Amino acid sequence: TVDLKYDDVSYATVHQSAFLRCGMMPVQPIKELWWFKIGASEERVYYYDPTSVDAALMKRAKRSSRDNTSLEIHHTHLSDEGEYKCRIVVWDNTGNSTEPSVPISKEARMMLKVNVPPEKVEITHLTSGRNLSLRCKSEGAKPPADILWTKTSPDGVETEIPDLTKTRETEPAGELYDTAEQIFYQLEENEMIAKISCVVRHHNTNTTIYKNITFVSPAIQNALKVTMQRFAEPVLYSSIENQDGQDNKAGLVKISADPGFKVPYNTSVTLKASAPGVYPEPRYLWWVGDQTGIAGRELHIDNLEEDKSYYVLAENPLGRVVLEVPVHITTSDYSQWNDSSRDGDAMVNDTTEGLDTGAIIGIVIGALIAVFFIGFAVWYWTIRDGTHVFSPKKEKPHTIDEETVPFRSTDKPLLRTISTQTLEGRRSRREPSI
Repeated sequence: TVDLKYDDVSYATVHQSAFLRCGMMPVQPIKELWWFKIGASEERVYYYDPTSVDAALMKRAKRSSRDNTSLEIHHTHLSDEGEYKCRIVVWDNTGNSTEPSVPISKEARMMLKVNVPPEKVEITHLTSGRNLSLRCKSEGAKPPADILWTKTSPDGVETEIPDLTKTRETEPAGELYDTAEQIFYQLEENEMIAKISCVVRHHNTNTTIYKNITFVSPAIQNALKVTMQRFAEPVLYSSIENQDGQDNKAGLVKISADPGFKVPYNTSVTLKASAPGVYPEPRYLWWVGDQTGIAGRELHIDNLEEDKSYYVLAENPLGRVVLEVPVHITTSDYSQWNDSSRDGDAMVNDTTEGLDTGAIIGIVIGALIAVFFIGFAVWYWTIRDGTHVFSPKKEKPHTIDEETVPFRSTDKPLLRTISTQTLEGRRSRREPSI
C-alpha cells in the first residue's frame, strides 16, 4: 500500500519559488512521475521516467530535491496559479520476489495560490487650516492589502493614531486589487513637525511598506509673538537682521536680495523668499506699510528712493511667521565700492561726471577778485564822503526836557499823547493834593 502526502493548498509569492508537495509513504521505486495543471484540459507540466526521461515541459519546473516527487516552480508567475495533479506510478510485488512486480498508480490534487505584494503606494493630502485630509492608496496587491496610520514623535517614537475617522475602498483591478483609505486628522497646537505614515501591510507575502508625509512649519530665529492689524491672531515675528544664517535647521525661512539689501539711490531690487525643508510649501505674502499684500515667492521693487522695511508672511498648515526685510539706500555722496574677486581689495569706481580741477580753480580766483573790487569800492566811497567807517565819531546822548519842548500841531498824535501824559504826571507830583 502506497499513500501520498500532499497539501490541499499551497501558497507562493510572485517572482519567487513555489513548492507543491507530493510524497510517498512508504517510499517505493518509481516507475513514472507525472505533473499536470488542470484547466480546460490537463496540461502536462513535468514527466519523469527513471530509465531514460527527465523532462520539464514547463521550463521553470523541476523535481524537488526534498523527496524526488514533489514539484518546484521557479520565478512564479501569477498565471501559474490554479489546480495541479500529481500522478505517481510505482512497482509493487507485495513483497513476493518470485512474482513479477505490479505497477500501482496514485494521484493527488492540490491548489496553488500566487500572492502579489502591493506594486505601488501613494499618499495625498488636502489641508484646511490645521485640519488634514489624508488618502493612502495601495495598488496591485493580491489579496487586498491592509492599511493603518502611525505618527512619529520628534524623538523617534512611532505610535498608531487612535480614534481616526476613516473610510476604506477596495476595487478589483483585473486579478489584483487596489485599496484606498482616507482619514481626517487635526494637527496639534504649537506642533512644528508632524511625521505621519501610511503603513501598508500585506500579510500573505510578509510585506510592509511605509509611505511617510512630514509636515514642517516655517520657522524664524529670535521670534517674538506680536499682534498685527493685518491678522486676526498673533504671529511669530522677527527681522532678517536677527537671523544669523548659520543654523541649518529645516524649516527656517531665508530671504535673498538682488543686487543686495544696501543699494544705490534709484536702484531696482528683487527680494526672494525660500523655506528649505518646509512641507507643504508655504504661501508667501509681501507688503509694505498699509498697502495690499502681493502673493508669491518674489517681490520686485522698482527704483528705490529711500530706506524702507518690507514684510513677508510665510504660512502653511502648521504655522505662520513674519519677517521684516529692511532695504537701505547707500549715501549718494560717496563713491561706489565693489569687492574685487581677484585680490580681495576694495576698488573705487572712477567717475568723470562733475567739474574738473581747472574749472574749480578758475571759479575760486574769480570769487577772490570780485571780493577785492567790492571792498575797494566801499573804501573809496567812504574816503570821498569824509566819514570813517572803521572809527565812527561818538556823539553825546541827546536828552529832551519834555517841559521845555513846545507842542506843535504838526506833531504826531502818538507823541502828543505821550508828552501830555508825562507833563501831567510831573505836575501832579509837584502840587500837593487837597
